[in-house]
Amino acid sequence: MNPRFDIELLKDAVEFLESLDPIVRRKIIYNIDKSRYVRDANIFKKLDPEVWEFRTRYSGKSYRILAFWERRDSLRPLIVLTHGILKKDMRIKMAEIEKAKSIKERYEQSR
Repeated sequence: MNPRFDIELLKDAVEFLESLDPIVRRKIIYNIDKSRYVRDANIFKKLDPEVWEFRTRYSGKSYRILAFWERRDSLRPLIVLTHGILKKDMRIKMAEIEKAKSIKERYEQSR
């Protein structure tokens, strides 16, 4: 089975993952990799027209990594992971979505 998309992690996403306990980190990476092959709205969900989130729940805590799609010439699109958060309430704060959009703009300008 071929993956549906490729993944690129930006600096903030890497730093978020590195800050986590290794068990949590492995679970998040497992879910991200799983989403490349299987469509599951519990793992990969659209937040608004530009921003998506990878969702992981572990030991009563909700971890989110925000991302956006980058279209490119190759066969598979690219998902760019912008940053991560430990979610404490039911909704993603609008400031986090805006941060992901800002990172996306800088990413596109640097290309």
